[in-house]
Amino acid sequence: MVRTPLTQLEHERGERLGALLRQARGDRSMVEVAAQAGLSAETLRKIETGRAPTPAFFTVVALAAALGLRLDEVAAHCAIAEEAPRLLSA
Repeated sequence: MVRTPLTQLEHERGERLGALLRQARGDRSMVEVAAQAGLSAETLRKIETGRAPTPAFFTVVALAAALGLRLDEVAAHCAIAEEAPRLLSA
């Protein structure tokens, strides 16, 4: 199975997600947060640095729970400007 190349928009969303996770993690270690979410620290590192810009839904859910983030906040933060109003009104 061949994976379709990611668009620039998908890369930008991934960068926004990574920045949000780093900010929410604060001074907690990557290892601590990853363990709480049931992930490897390397998986979290890849998401935070944008090397894994489209993580699985349940990975995002686990990270949001570990960091005390609401999914609607994550979605709105990661959305590109023209998408945000649509996401917030859903």
